[in-house]
Amino acid sequence: MNTGAVIVAAGSGKRMGGERNKLWLPLAGKPIFCHTIELFVSHPMIAETVLVVSEADRADITDLIELNGYRNIKLVPGGAERQESVQNGLAALSASCEYVLVHDAARPFLTTAQLTAVVEQVQQDQATILAVPVKDTIKIVGDDGYVESTPARESLWAVQTPQAFRLALLQDVHKQAKDAGKAGTDDAMLVEWMGHRVSVMMGSYENIKITTPDDLWLGEEILRKRLGSDRGEE
Repeated sequence: MNTGAVIVAAGSGKRMGGERNKLWLPLAGKPIFCHTIELFVSHPMIAETVLVVSEADRADITDLIELNGYRNIKLVPGGAERQESVQNGLAALSASCEYVLVHDAARPFLTTAQLTAVVEQVQQDQATILAVPVKDTIKIVGDDGYVESTPARESLWAVQTPQAFRLALLQDVHKQAKDAGKAGTDDAMLVEWMGHRVSVMMGSYENIKITTPDDLWLGEEILRKRLGSDRGEE
């Protein structure tokens, strides 16, 4: 079985308040995305890794990959939207790839154990995602600023990455979505739209996506907590 990974790193730093891609911000002494890359390229069940990057970052990321000796990484350009970036990443996987994990480069706190569990689960379910139950009560608010409804909290989960799929399934779903002009906020949404079931695995509240300056501070705290322990034991 050949499992590949598509890591999406083609975003910008708008919500972080910077002019450059937030993934270059230092976390424990190295760029955020380096923590993410190192987990995937060192994992024995990941045969190939595609890193989707912006053209503005491509040269610098190429130099960084060579400097750190990361292996089995292919760089591809990102698209105008995340969905297009994922499509570009999927197209770059080898013909022998059977399953794919799509992951946000800005989620550097995934553990080895979680990654292993996702790879094993997708072989059974064909489509599986990590998620955690929401802690807060969620309100659906109308355009007029008034609450319309309050969904039952026990049925609500906050979705994370990686999201894992049989590659042929995800490629077909993306093609169908592109032809139909369907946009999704994540890959699982497109799979659901095509009528396929998606299983949910318990994620971790530490598997945060670094989006704002507060997230960066929290990330440092997570790494400080893990210091001295094996990543896969968290």
